[in-house]
Parts: sequence; C-alpha cells; structure tokens
Amino acid sequence: MGIHTTLPPDLQEVDVIVAGGGTAGCIIASRLADADPKLSILVVESGRDNYNVPTVIHPLLWQGNYAPDDPRVFFHRAAKEEQLADRESLIQVGNTLGGGSSVSLMIYMRGQRCDYDSWNTRGWTADDMLPYLRKFEAYHGLGKKEHHGYDGPIQVSGGPFRSVEAENDFITAMREVGYHEVEDLQDLESIGVARIRKYVSPQGQRQDVAHKYLHPRLNDGTHPNLHVLVESQVVKVIFDDSRRASGVKFRPNPGMQSNPVGGPGKRTVKARKLVILSCGSLGTPPILERSGVGNPEILKRAGVPPIAELPGVGRDYQDHNLSVYVYKADLPPEATTDGIHSGRLDSSTLLASNEKMLGWNGIDASSKIRPTSAEVNALGPTFKEVWDRDFEGVPISLVIVVVFPLVNTSPLAFIQRIRIPGGMWTGYLSDKHGFDMKAQIWAYKKQREVIRRMAIHRGEVSYRHPTFPPGSKAAYVLETDEDGTPLAPSALKNLEYAPEDDAAIEDWIRHNITTCWHGISTCKMAPKEQLGVVDENLGVHDVHGLKVADLSIVPENVCANTMNTALAIGEKAADIFIEYLGLGQSERSAE
Repeated sequence: MGIHTTLPPDLQEVDVIVAGGGTAGCIIASRLADADPKLSILVVESGRDNYNVPTVIHPLLWQGNYAPDDPRVFFHRAAKEEQLADRESLIQVGNTLGGGSSVSLMIYMRGQRCDYDSWNTRGWTADDMLPYLRKFEAYHGLGKKEHHGYDGPIQVSGGPFRSVEAENDFITAMREVGYHEVEDLQDLESIGVARIRKYVSPQGQRQDVAHKYLHPRLNDGTHPNLHVLVESQVVKVIFDDSRRASGVKFRPNPGMQSNPVGGPGKRTVKARKLVILSCGSLGTPPILERSGVGNPEILKRAGVPPIAELPGVGRDYQDHNLSVYVYKADLPPEATTDGIHSGRLDSSTLLASNEKMLGWNGIDASSKIRPTSAEVNALGPTFKEVWDRDFEGVPISLVIVVVFPLVNTSPLAFIQRIRIPGGMWTGYLSDKHGFDMKAQIWAYKKQREVIRRMAIHRGEVSYRHPTFPPGSKAAYVLETDEDGTPLAPSALKNLEYAPEDDAAIEDWIRHNITTCWHGISTCKMAPKEQLGVVDENLGVHDVHGLKVADLSIVPENVCANTMNTALAIGEKAADIFIEYLGLGQSERSAE
C-alpha cells in the first residue's frame, strides 16, 4: 500500500501534488491515476490513515470521531461575538484521510437547481453539475432514473436498519402541519418531507471517499505511481521566478508525530506538472497566504513577500448554522442510538455480533421547507422585504432544512442558509435586517408543532429549550386526556407566543446556535475584481500551475448538506485537470 508517514527518498519529485486528502482530494487523485497510471501523484494529508477504523466505517459509531481527544476532527476556534452572547464558536473539520466524508453524519442531500445556477459561473450551472452529481453515486431509492446515477463508487441507500415507527411518525406529523411526503427530495426541485437516503451501503458501511476511491487503487497493484503521505501538513506552495507552482513545503504534523523521523523541520517535494490545493474552506486560504497569495495588507503584516495580490483569499466565509432541540420519546432502546452514545450499550458487543444497527446513523427522515405567505407576512415587513428579494420568485429555494435524528433523545436540527462576512468571525445572526434570527424563531415554533403531533412524543428536555416567562402560553405542557394518554394530533392547537416569548427564544438561540460544519467560499470561483480567487477551470488568478478544488471555491451556499457538492466538485475538478494535463478523454472533452 502506497501510504507513508514519512516521505520515501524516491518521492522527492512527482508529476502532481494534491495537498489535502479530503473529500475532493481523494477523488481527484484517484481519477488522475486512472487516466494515466504512469503519472506520479502524491497526496499529502494532515491527518491519519482511516483504513478500517471502526468509528469511520460503522455509521452508528460516528460520534466517536468528535471526542475531544480524537485526532480525526480538528477544532477551529472563532473569536468571541457579541451577537452570540460573547461566545467563542468552535468549528470542526475532518482531519483524517477522506476528510469530512470519514466523519460526517452521512446524510445524502443535494442542493436545489437554483443554488448551482446562482453561482453564475460558466460550466457550473445545475445542468452542468448534474452529470457529476450522478457520476459518483450508486443510488438505491425512488425517483426518476435520469436524476440519479447507478454505477458510481458511492453507495446511496437507506442502509440495513431504520427506526420505522419514528420515521413514519415524523412524516405523519409533518403532514399534519402542512408538509407532504415526496418521492425524491433530491431531484434538485422538490420541497417537502421524505425518507432519506444516506452515504451508507445496503450492507451498512460508510461510503467515505478514501475507502471507495483511494484505498482500492492503492491495493489493486495497477496504480504503482499513486502515493499518500499522511500525518503531514502542507505549509506553503513554492513558486519559481515565473510565478509557476513548482512544489510544496510540508512538515510532519506535530499533533500526530511526537518524534518524527528527520526532526520537525520543513521539507520540500517538487511537482513537475501541477499543484492542487484541496485542504478545505479553513485549510486552503492560510496555505495560499503563507505562499504569498492573498490580501496584500495581510501579507505585509505577516512579512510574507507577495506573489499574487488576491484580496478575496479567506474572505466571504459562508456556513450553515445549527440549532438542536431535544425531546423525550416513547421508543424501545433498539429504536434509538441513545444506548451507544451514552455508553449504556457496549460497541464491542455490537461489533462482535455484527449487528445491523451498526449500519445506522440514527437519521431516517428529513425535509426541505419554506414558510407560507401568511407566515412570511406575520414575520414583519423587514423580513418580507428580504424574502421578496431573495426567495419569493424562486419557488424551489428554501430557508430551513429539518432533520429528525434519533440521537441523544431525539433532537431536531435546523440548517439555515446564511452568508458569513469573513475570517474566523462566524457572523451568525449578524445580518442588519435580522432576517436570520426571525427565520430561526419561526423554525423553533414550527418544529415544536411537528414534534407535539408525533405519537412517540413524551415531553421536552428543558435545558435544550428556551425558558419562557411565568404564565406564558408558550410554556411546555404535555397535553393528555383524562387517563394520561397524549392527545391525538388532530385535537392539538398551535401554541401561542407573546413578544416576551419571542425574546426568550431569541436569547436561547444566541446562547446555543452553532456551526453545521458546512463552511464554503473562502477561495471563491469568480472574477478577480469580484474578490474571486479561482477561475472557472479552478486555476488561481495571476499564478500558473496551481489549482484549488474543495468547498472553498463555492461562490454561494447550497440549501443542503455540503458533502454532495464536495463529491461533485471532486469529480468535475478531476475532469478539468485531466484535460489540463492532456491525459486523454474526460467527460468535458467528450461533450
């Protein structure tokens, strides 16, 4: 296997360097190796190898990757922000081979057609992206054949285990509040509620890119020039006198190698043909800046000689944010993931018996929803002004994604589409119109009405909800009939909220809202004069032989989990680079 923790002596120079073995990087390296097995390729990954790691390959164990002492996730700390109750937000990113695909919740969710079209970039419309959205997937689900792929390396299925009672209950409750079940929520246009597919095989294995793209090629004996260097951090790109990328400097990751061979100093590896940065939205910008590519003011303060003045490097960070509300549920232990995450259930026992539950991520239903016209009007004229400008004329766009996971006593999560104005200031809830907060308050009320109408609902976990004033009609009461049985959904009326109740919800959100791990746009694909960093072919402006391919290139966020977009970027970028290197037929050149 061509995986190394130190650089072999015969790999001092290669044809292509891929800095970052994450979701896009693994795909790119694998497709380039297929296009020309003689091409020497080196992937440099900061984290460790993920091969057959239990918390990676078994969906049920995913939360183990987020333990404070686990190296597979890296925690970025943002500055304190007044609008977030002076909190420092933590932003987690994948720090292992396979990147986020190795540690994510495995939710299969595409953006909407209008999301990709909003990028306003030639070659990157929804119609341009659909072949790549199909290329990586082997889809097991409902929907029109032309919308999905069926022979790609990534299995998309419902997995071997589902909590059917809770799944049906959630979909029924969503219908009670006006949202109907759709056959295929990932056809780029549908809005509603659906039984979700996951990046999980029918047999129950996580479908991360390292196991599905990279490891098979490293082990098949037909890709001898594909190499991976793990536990090594790329520090900067090296340029020659013509501003052409000619290699990278890297160092052993001090968090992984306490006594690295050869000491902790920086080392250099040269690239004859191409350097590709794929270190993610928070990893790619600092490499560019240390290389002399970025905002000239930042470079000057850091004492870095400028190679290319690109003020857009590291700007316009966008993310989805997350609020989690927790409820009690009347379900048997085997219908939730509480046991494994609380430690009451021993994972070694499950592994020894190869339980089907190991192939479950605890999430079986999801939805994409919009407020009704009446709800928009009720949110006030300022909200309506922004809504009319950005959403009203695009009926397939959405504001909220609702996910119903049976994890830690059934939290309900909301992902909201927002724009972040740069740096390690998250910018959550900072828009001047207050649109984001109004949307969050609406979302909190909406999810309560859904959960109250679920037959399994047995109350709220108080510390994961706002504290309403004494006498508030919004305060929680489990409504029952005379014998203590919860009322049927048809007998429930919507809760009433006074202005002071809205204030309590707002206060809770400011103290609790966090990242949904979907950062994008820090090296966006746009003209230089629009603060773009890369062009439509992913080349960094004003330099040569340097490409960027990860979520940092996305100009506008998508109304979905971002792994699907990262996978498509990897496939499309690979075709772009195959054509750039003259390696033969790509889907682009065949068109």
